[in-house]
Amino acid sequence: MNLSNRITSAITEQRLSGRIWLYSNYHCNLACRYCLTESAPNTPQRALPPIKMIAVAKQAKELGFTGIGITGGEPFMLPYIIDVLDEISHALPITILTNGTLFQGKRLAQLTKLANRNIRLQISLDRPDPIKNDEMRGPENFAKVIQAVPLLIDKGFQVRIATTVKDQTPEEKQQLKKLITELGVPSQDHLIRKVVNRGRAITENLGEHAPLEKLAPELTISVDGAFWSPFAPTYLNNRLQTDLLLCRRTTPLAHPAKLLLDYIEQNPQSEKDQDATGFV
Repeated sequence: MNLSNRITSAITEQRLSGRIWLYSNYHCNLACRYCLTESAPNTPQRALPPIKMIAVAKQAKELGFTGIGITGGEPFMLPYIIDVLDEISHALPITILTNGTLFQGKRLAQLTKLANRNIRLQISLDRPDPIKNDEMRGPENFAKVIQAVPLLIDKGFQVRIATTVKDQTPEEKQQLKKLITELGVPSQDHLIRKVVNRGRAITENLGEHAPLEKLAPELTISVDGAFWSPFAPTYLNNRLQTDLLLCRRTTPLAHPAKLLLDYIEQNPQSEKDQDATGFV
């Protein structure tokens, strides 16, 4: 069986996610306390070139993958991200993770041309209380997200809300559910995930340990190589954590894809529920 058929079979049998993740960059306008990648305004960019991102997406489609995830850092800090989304959206559906704070002025105008494409914006919102939310994520994060979400929905974008929390009281859960409904986001598009003890979360003493056995296999590409999961290409004290590194070589994409698939087939106990980690 050739590689494309193996990949298609693994996806159909839910042994492998159909989505490939791209770490577009590592710098960000926020510095969340639990950030996997130690992202902040002064973090080195470590950005994937646009030509690389587009090439990976096109190769992913040829290999039988069914979607592209884009994360960071904050992808919308990249001046070329709109053009990249434009190009990739013709090949595969996109889920792009964002803190939702940059959708104003020129950026918003540029993004609007991609409305009604197969592009899903996954925006972070952790607490129904602005003070508690911003304590973890940064000043004015709550207010900017609340403003951006209805605007993006009105312009024709599918918006998903991702809540990353250590714990929630029943009252907080109810308040957040009510808020997200009022913003126009359906309940099925609200994702709640736990803090993972990687990156800055380690120094903040936050989150749960997440070894390979607990992470669903989702091929992830960054400037540093190919990784087991989007939780994997993380930094601690400005040093790459390589415990979940598959290989440094990412071209052609078939190379890391084969390594990941070989491991899954040889270690069936590593298979996961693709929604178990919440990073979807």
